[in-house]
Amino acid sequence: MLNNSIEETGHHFVAIFGGSVSGSEAAFQLANKGFRVVVFEQNTLPYGKIEDGLPKWHAKLRDKEEALIDDKLDHENIIFVPGVRLGKDIDFDELVHHWGLSAVLLAVGAWKDRPLPVEGIDEYVNKGLVYQNPLVYWFNHYHEPEYKNRQYEIPDGSVIVGGGLASLDVVKIVMIETVQKALLKKGIDEDMFRLERGIGKVLDEHQLTMKDLGLKGCTLIYRREAKDMPLSSFPKDTPENIAKAEMVNEKILDNFLKKYLFNFEPLSLPVDMIIENGRLAGLKIQRTQNVDGKIIPVQNEFYDIKTDMIISSIGSVPETITGIPQDGTLFKMTDEKSCRIDGFTNVFALGNAVTGRGNIKESLEHGKFVTLDVMEGHFHWMEEDYQKWLRGTEQGITEQVTEIAKHISRQKFMSHDAIQNILVKIDELQAKVGFDGSYRDWIKQKRPIRLEELLEQ
Repeated sequence: MLNNSIEETGHHFVAIFGGSVSGSEAAFQLANKGFRVVVFEQNTLPYGKIEDGLPKWHAKLRDKEEALIDDKLDHENIIFVPGVRLGKDIDFDELVHHWGLSAVLLAVGAWKDRPLPVEGIDEYVNKGLVYQNPLVYWFNHYHEPEYKNRQYEIPDGSVIVGGGLASLDVVKIVMIETVQKALLKKGIDEDMFRLERGIGKVLDEHQLTMKDLGLKGCTLIYRREAKDMPLSSFPKDTPENIAKAEMVNEKILDNFLKKYLFNFEPLSLPVDMIIENGRLAGLKIQRTQNVDGKIIPVQNEFYDIKTDMIISSIGSVPETITGIPQDGTLFKMTDEKSCRIDGFTNVFALGNAVTGRGNIKESLEHGKFVTLDVMEGHFHWMEEDYQKWLRGTEQGITEQVTEIAKHISRQKFMSHDAIQNILVKIDELQAKVGFDGSYRDWIKQKRPIRLEELLEQ
């Protein structure tokens, strides 16, 4: 906990909701400027998409990035409060108008899946329809002995609706799970990490095919063509660069198809449901065409795709919080540099709360430090690329925090009593979850067992 012996007169107190990449960087920057910061995290651990959205085969990257977050949050000017959700455990209006904080920063991320745009389809969630975020969370944690959340049994022939890098991660999860189980039935125990490096290669080593395993593979359906998929980071600012980006996109997808043995259906738009026995049993698909960059449905060209599981992977948006104005699916803001929330003088948004982009690669474009490297050598999204985006978002947050710090510094200093009142509220919230004030001890105690640790046992 914060050292209360420090002279409190003349300080400002800032609350940040969300302790992952954007939240921890903002907290660290403000703490280094001499501000007192309290970081409220809705989960037990502060790692956000690094822990729960980045598939668990990125073990080294996960551990490295989480260690960086730990180093930032374990700061003498930062108080950490886990298990607190804004809008549930803390009322937004009460926080903004009665806590007396110098500023509130929202780094709550984008955890709500964008609804699949087929009328009535959400009635069949977990009855044939699964959304990406809960599926990836399950995949990352179901190996843990104490995991008690929803379990998923992924069938062969599942259908994924999407088209971005996050969709390809979902494809890999589905193919790894189904192939791993099929191999086990033949007495072959292959771990997830080997299959992630290439299912085709593993099957070749065992002189097996998908047909030998009795599998047909999952299918990714996309409303555009492969060349239009948002896979490469090459700029599309000239006709030559557009052509180059399209070529790279096609090669990335082709590489994935060869490595993970799934199926791809382009120019396919879900328009209706197939319902059987009270469950979602498939989708009615309308063919599309690209006309001058616009996707136009083709009249009278439809087909049905039957499956036991449809996985929607079309993006994520911030969850609605009572009292925070929305602009469509995103928080409404009035100042571009600081991302100040409309109608408030001291409430700001960070990271995915601004972009509404739930996967790590896309969300980090917010910092305006978009790498222009083309993945010519491997046509595969590598851990080095994730790290480039992560470092980019830190630079972007630095720009934003500089603007926010200027705003805070123009305010009057907080009194000793005002700071004490905030500390009392913080103590109460920490006590509710059993947090004793030691960040490092909490992380050590709550860190879940890793799959690689189980495999070594």
